[in-house]
This record gives sequence, C-alpha cells and structure tokens, in this order.
Amino acid sequence: MVERTAKPVKVRRCRATVSRILASQVARPHRDPSAFARKVRSIPIATRPRRSLPAQGSFFPRALPFILCIALLILALGASVAIGAVPIPIGQLIQLLLRRPEAANLPASLSSIIWDLRLPRTIFIALLGMSLASSGCAFQGIFRNPLADPYLLGIGSGASLGVALAISIPAFSLGIGSGKPGALPAIPLFAFAGALITVILVYRWVRPGRGSAPSTRLILAGVAAGAFAQSLAAFLFYRTREQTQRALSWLMGGMLLGGWDPVRITLPYILLGIVALIVMGRVLNLLQFGDEQAEQTGLNVARARWVLITAASLTTAAGVAFGGVIGFIGLAVPHLARLLWGTDYRRLLPLSTLLGASVLLAADLLARTVLAPQELPVGIVTALLGAPFFFYLLGRRESVM
Repeated sequence: MVERTAKPVKVRRCRATVSRILASQVARPHRDPSAFARKVRSIPIATRPRRSLPAQGSFFPRALPFILCIALLILALGASVAIGAVPIPIGQLIQLLLRRPEAANLPASLSSIIWDLRLPRTIFIALLGMSLASSGCAFQGIFRNPLADPYLLGIGSGASLGVALAISIPAFSLGIGSGKPGALPAIPLFAFAGALITVILVYRWVRPGRGSAPSTRLILAGVAAGAFAQSLAAFLFYRTREQTQRALSWLMGGMLLGGWDPVRITLPYILLGIVALIVMGRVLNLLQFGDEQAEQTGLNVARARWVLITAASLTTAAGVAFGGVIGFIGLAVPHLARLLWGTDYRRLLPLSTLLGASVLLAADLLARTVLAPQELPVGIVTALLGAPFFFYLLGRRESVM
C-alpha cells in the first residue's frame, strides 16, 4: 500500500501581518529598503472579503465625542461671557449678541461689557486653549514621549524670550503702553522665532546623529533651555520698568493686552498651525512605530518631523505672545482626551483642540470669579488644577505597569 505524502499547506497572511513579522529581519538601516518591499510582494496575499456597508447607527458612536466636545465648548463660551463681576441673564445676553431690537431697551453698559470686554477675552482664551492643547498633543506624538509639552521642552519659554525682546525695544514698548496697535503684529513673529530657535537647539543637542532623541535627555535639555530662556525674559522685563507690572502678570499667565487686537493678530497664526497639525494626523500615527518602520511606508521622516515641529511652534508662539505663560494645558488635556477616546491622532488632535478650549475657559472663569472683583492670572489656576491631575496620571501609569 503506497502512502501518500500530504502537500504542505500554504499559510496565507495579510500584507500588514507579513510586514510586522519580517520588519526585524529585512528592514535594517544598512540594507536596501527595496528588498523588504520585494519580499513582502512575493508572498501570496489572501483576498480581502468585501466589506459590507456600515450599519445605519454606526455614525453616531463615532461622532459622539465630537458632539460632546462641541457642546461643552458652547457651554463654556456662554458661561464665560455671562458670568462675571456683573452677571448677565441668558435672555439679555442672547438679545445683545444677536443685536435684536429688544436690546435697545437694555442699558448701554451691558453692551459695552459684552462686546468690548468679555467677548474678545473669551474668544482669545478659547484660541489660546486650542493652541496649547493641539501643540502639546503634537509634541507628544512627534517625540513619542508622554511628558512632552510646549513648556517642558522650552518652547513656551523661548516664545516668552522673543516677546521680551520685542517689548524691550523702545518702539514696541511705547506702542503697547499707549495702546497703539502699530507694532503689535510683529510680536507673534518674535515669539515664533524664539520658540523655533529654542526647539531647534534642544533637538540638535540631544540628537547629534541619525538616531532618535532619548526621552530623558530631551526632557532635561528642554527644562534647562526653558529655565535659561525664562530667566533672560525676566531680566529683560525687569529692565523695562514702565512695563514691569504688566510683564509680571504676563509671566504668570495674564493677558498682555485686552480688546480685539490680540484676537485679530493671533487668529491667522493659530488657525494655520492647528489645521496643519490636524491634516498631518496620519503622519503622527506612522511616527509612533519608529523612524525605520515609518520610512518603510515611504514617509520622509526628517521632513515630516520638522514640518510638524514648525506648525506646533507657530501655534504655541501665537498663543503665548499675548496670553502669557500658561502651563499644564498642553500636558494634561491630550492625556485626558487619550484616556477617553483612544490614541488615533486623526481623532485625538481635533478632540484635544476642542477640549483644550473648554478647559482653559473654565480655568479663566475661575480666575475671574474666585477673588472678584480682582482677577487672578489664569496660569496660577491651571497650575493649581493641573499639578494634581498630573500626579493622578503618574499614579495610574504606575498601577498599570
């Protein structure tokens, strides 16, 4: 009786599984990258089944986080405009905002309070929260470090130094002191230059070769550069004695100027940076697998990283230019969004942006009402609220590990 030998069974795997299995064998820095692609293409790939159309109710679970964040932002915007030293009822607030005919019977002081004081401050605080949260989320993805933050890496302090240099120039100092807006548009440019130079120096110092920057050296270099830039900014502010009180408030998270000028000047920079970061959400996802794996997908890692760093620095600098030094928003808000809605940067970035605006509006509301009629710098409130949350994150991370 002749025994029949069984034919070997070919295991058919999807291309993504094959890529992960062979990445450590073929994707070496000293080998030809095209060998990896040729070896993957030579393996038989199972035919993907036709995907059925999504269920009718599957859109709502995906859109629910965005709906919640937008609703929370609208609530925070309304509370920030309505609540203050002079509380304004919701009905009167709606009439004044929509400029209805019934608003003519209301006192003229209420219209001045809303349109000249609270509404521009509320819009700018929301933009500042968006800029800090989106840039913090982007830096955590760029450097693959959960502790990365615009201020922890020295970028916020570099922007502060740029603003201090601008204010120390007599023309800028006189323009700010008299309220003339002629020299104001150049302040974000000084802040952006200071932020970009700081991050370039920090990253070049901890990454002398082609390898990725070690997390410990990156944090230490950022803290050192931030302390140095912050001390220089304080020294320059101290020399401009006419602006000392305003500068001290700005260093603690107070607004440099009021009115609509900060909104008009910073709005293009912040929106441009945020849109660029959200568009590159897929690139941030690829960077989480490491430089070698990202390069196998055809991504120019060095160029993509510097584009992201430039966009995040522009966003941070535009907010810091008139909003002052505000910590923990760029660190805590992305972590909170990540705990609630996952780590996909295509969703994490816009959700962090919306959530950052709501959180900073709530902190600003506390700063304006806790010691009313006096106002605290919002940076003090964010530090008091952010530090316990950061300790909670550390404790949760240790418990998971």
